[in-house]
Amino acid sequence: MTEDELLAYVQAAANLLQLPLTEARAQAVALHLGRTAALARLLDAAPLAAEQEIAQIYCPAPFPPDLEA
Repeated sequence: MTEDELLAYVQAAANLLQLPLTEARAQAVALHLGRTAALARLLDAAPLAAEQEIAQIYCPAPFPPDLEA
């Protein structure tokens, strides 16, 4: 996506979710989204097989029953 397309996407998503977003904030969000997408493309292109992935599967600890909210 181009920078203009990312900005249009961010603005459309904010409108859909009824989130107030200034032009400056929308541009900052679009910049971060573009960086995140670039990092995801790099990771997706890494030549690793599933068995080479060293990250463990996330498994949250059980919630302690004795804690009150």
